[in-house]
Amino acid sequence: MVTSADENTGQDDALVRVLDANGRFAPTEQAERYLPLIEAIGDAELEQFYRDMVVVRAFDEQATNLQRQGQLALWPPSRGQEAAQVGSVRAARPQDTLFPSYREHVVATSRGVDPLGIIKVMRGVSHGGWDPTDPANGNVRPYTLVLGSQTLHATGYAMAKNFDGVTGTGNPETDEAVMVYYGDGASSQGDVHEAMVFAASYRTPQVFFLQNNQWAISVPVSTQSRVPLAHRAAGYGMEGIRIDGNDVLASYAVTRAALDEARSGGGPRAIEAVTYRLGAHTTSDDPTKYRTKDEEESWIARDPIARMRAYLLSRGAGDEFFAAVDQEAAAYADDIRTRTVELGSPARELMFQHVYSEPHPVMAEQARWLADYEASFEEADA
Repeated sequence: MVTSADENTGQDDALVRVLDANGRFAPTEQAERYLPLIEAIGDAELEQFYRDMVVVRAFDEQATNLQRQGQLALWPPSRGQEAAQVGSVRAARPQDTLFPSYREHVVATSRGVDPLGIIKVMRGVSHGGWDPTDPANGNVRPYTLVLGSQTLHATGYAMAKNFDGVTGTGNPETDEAVMVYYGDGASSQGDVHEAMVFAASYRTPQVFFLQNNQWAISVPVSTQSRVPLAHRAAGYGMEGIRIDGNDVLASYAVTRAALDEARSGGGPRAIEAVTYRLGAHTTSDDPTKYRTKDEEESWIARDPIARMRAYLLSRGAGDEFFAAVDQEAAAYADDIRTRTVELGSPARELMFQHVYSEPHPVMAEQARWLADYEASFEEADA
């Protein structure tokens, strides 16, 4: 079936949507099965969703400025995609393992990762940014800049969960699930399709979370696929659900249901969050070369933070709450700036570590060569 471009950009109603663009509670027909999960969300959780989105946007803007000022080598902005990320990560349970791509800043930080870990990666002073085996980092795996490869990592990990028998027991409080994030551009990579083949074959406890932000750098999603990307899941024998990725409530409810179904033995699920990258692909990109002002303005009108703010206002949230969130976000951003500029250069020896899982003679020889080379300059000066 060939669909219109509007279906790929999310301007149709064939999406799971709970809040409309103005923040009104207006569930679509596709959202009805998820309403019990929505109704169970308390005020504190709703406020946390909003706080997460505002704080990570402040962090994102600060990091973008830091890159422009020469403090970072690169930065991948997440502005515009906050609702998809916040809803999905808050839907995961503590025992779940998450595999981000390289733009999932709030996914990492809301699970406990120090934002400076992300900064270190983009500054080029760390191999991975954080230790994924440290419980303090909330079972979040390191960023992956090789597009799509993380889906293979996630599927292999989820297969291991099946083999280890730590899923499918019927206890959602202990059964483990895996979620992997990737974009519409990565969905055209072979790695993603291979991962889905194995996930479906082994019925992994896994959710594929695709953020369709409309642009694979400069290639529009309408060029990548003539049908909504969620439809691809059916070809592998798994359910594919399309959600309004700018609606944090839809993201939360659908992801919570998908993860619970996957961890209970139902096999993998695929979610396509239809959203928009308001910023550049990375700070090395100029989006004005390939997209129009009108397009950007149409998506700014659907801003996920403004939408959630309007919803909270309708529920009685006051100025004090919003002022406190803004103050928290500003302090968070200021702290990351201070700690970024204080970062020193890594020791040269680090480049030889973790290349192999075990000590390797080639690495040892190269480390000795570098030490001798540096010592030769000291001898010459003497």
